[in-house]
Amino acid sequence: MEHSAHADHSHKGHAGHIEEFKRRFWFSLLFTIPILLLSEMIQMWFRFVLEIPFQKHVLFFLSLVVYLYGGSPFLKGMIQEIRKGQPGMMTLISTAISVAFFYSAGTVFIITGKDFFWELATLIDVMLFGHWIEAKSVLGASRALEELVKIMPTIAHLIRNGDIIEIPTSQLKAGDVVLVRPGEKIPSDGVVIEGGILC
Repeated sequence: MEHSAHADHSHKGHAGHIEEFKRRFWFSLLFTIPILLLSEMIQMWFRFVLEIPFQKHVLFFLSLVVYLYGGSPFLKGMIQEIRKGQPGMMTLISTAISVAFFYSAGTVFIITGKDFFWELATLIDVMLFGHWIEAKSVLGASRALEELVKIMPTIAHLIRNGDIIEIPTSQLKAGDVVLVRPGEKIPSDGVVIEGGILC
């Protein structure tokens, strides 16, 4: 019962991550579309012109939403990694999106230069999508392992001093000899020392 409850809690945790990344991905993607359409670089590549009043400020606002909402899991992850003294992928992603956002914000309010708003938004989208797919894969693998555990026997027939003793499979040690009766599942990895395996 305890194992089942732990597995159920684990599955809910993974499912929660899937929904979180899915929700944040679609929300960020929705905001990314106008960011792309209003970006000078994208307009130059696809040879169209779209200008609106306060275009730079609109880009800043849209990107701020994507940065805070879409980038939130990575920013929180970076804080956790730094607290543990183990900077990793979350720190790398957070550094990239933060540098892109704050430099681009500077080009709107302080300095002259090209912004990176569309690169920021698309990077967040790609990272969210990747984590969404990863969370789905982890959940699928976790469920497959749980199904395997369910079909594993919980009791082994240990042969000790000529007697057969029933013990939990978790208590088996290297060198133990067990009896597997016809129709039973093998409780652990091992070598057949007498009899055979029917295929």
